Amino acid sequence: MRSIDGAVLDLKRLDLLATGDSSIHRLDARAKVLTTFVFIVSVVSFNRYEFTALFPFFIYPVVIASLANLPGGYIIRKISMVIPFAFVVGMLNPLFDRALFFHLGPFAVTGGWISCASIIIRTVLTVGAAVILVAVTGFLSVCQALERLGTPRTFTVQLLFLYRYIFVLTEEGARASRARELRSCGRKGLGLASFGSLIGHLLIRTWLRAERIHMAMLARGFTGEFHSRQVSGFGWRELFYVAGWSALFVALRLENGAQWLGGLVTGLLS
Repeated sequence: MRSIDGAVLDLKRLDLLATGDSSIHRLDARAKVLTTFVFIVSVVSFNRYEFTALFPFFIYPVVIASLANLPGGYIIRKISMVIPFAFVVGMLNPLFDRALFFHLGPFAVTGGWISCASIIIRTVLTVGAAVILVAVTGFLSVCQALERLGTPRTFTVQLLFLYRYIFVLTEEGARASRARELRSCGRKGLGLASFGSLIGHLLIRTWLRAERIHMAMLARGFTGEFHSRQVSGFGWRELFYVAGWSALFVALRLENGAQWLGGLVTGLLS
C-alpha cells in the first residue's frame, strides 16, 4: 500500500517541477517539444553498432536539467526504472551476434555486446529527454503543444486522460490494498490467491469512478478541450533554442563527436 501511495506522489512531483521559473521553464512548450523530437530522432537513427557516437548526446539532458535546476537524483531514479527493460530487449544479442570487434584485455567484445550496450544508452537518452521535457513543461502543456503543432486533438485528449487517470487508478488501488490488509488475519488472505478478486474489485471501482467523473465533466460543460492559464508565444528565443540545439544534434549525428574529441586530446598531448 505504501509503495502505491509513493508511486502516486512520485508521478505528481513531475508536475510540481514544471511550476519552476527558470529560463527553460519560461520557453514556449512547442520549442521544447520540437527540440526533444529532433533529439530523439537523432539518437534512434544510429546504427546498432555505433556506440561511442552516442555519448556526446548526453550534453543536452545534462545542460537542460542544470539550467532548469532539476534534482539530478530524482531524474536518474526515473531513468533507471527503464534500464532493466532495455537490457531484456538486448540481452540475447550476444548469443546471436558473435562477430568479433576487438579485444578488451583477455575479453573478446563481440557485436552482440556492442548492440546491447547501444540499446541501453539510447534508451537512457530518449527516456531521459522525455522525463526532462515533462519536468520543465508539464504534461498538460506538452499535450497542448502537440495539438498546436498539428497532432489530432483526439490523440492529445486521450493521452492527457491516460496521464490524469493514472492517479485515479493508483488511488483506487491503494484503497483496495489497504482494505485487503485490514481484513486479513496475520498473513492469511495476503497470498496470490486473493489477487484475482482484488483486481476484479479494482476494475469495478475504477469503472464506477470514471462514470462519476465523466458525468461531472459533462455537467461543467466539457467540450473535449483542456484550457490552460499559461499564455506564451513562439518568439526569437524559442527559434534560437530549437535551431541551436537541432544544429548540434545534426552535427553530432553526421560526425562522431567522441572520436573527434579523442583525436583532439591525443593531438594536444602528443
